[in-house]
Amino acid sequence: MDSSVFETSIEENHPLDLVEQVITEQSWPFERSTIDELNIAVTGTWADYHMSINWRPELEALQVACAFDMKVPPHKRKSIYELICLVNEQMWLGHFDLWTDDGLLLFRHAHLLRGAATANEEQCESLVHAAVDACERHYPAFQFVVWGGKSAKEALSAALLECVGEA
Repeated sequence: MDSSVFETSIEENHPLDLVEQVITEQSWPFERSTIDELNIAVTGTWADYHMSINWRPELEALQVACAFDMKVPPHKRKSIYELICLVNEQMWLGHFDLWTDDGLLLFRHAHLLRGAATANEEQCESLVHAAVDACERHYPAFQFVVWGGKSAKEALSAALLECVGEA
């Protein structure tokens, strides 16, 4: 096969092109810093999130990282680690991490496309929304620990309180 034909077909089917379509439909500002990296600013209900979606060709995977607009001070990290463990036990997709160098809280997940699989728009939309939904659902718990002085268990209980009925 002619290599120029192969390179063209890869560019035409780049998974981040589909992610760009999803982001454009949401009207979120974004920047395509490289062919394999997309940075997105997401305004959520509780906070602003910085989302980065990367195509990792060596893994054949789309990787999403969605960071909170919150830094965890060193004296709160033990409680945050406990909360991360409690939250991650309940997660079906992805997980939360704390980057210890800078106290950054983030959600991470990857979508594998090995074996010449190609992403479709619905998969890309699910990847993006899973990240935002996880952050929106758990942000209050992290906030309760960092700024509210709650324990991990108290914060998770308070944040995941499900309301029933209408007021």
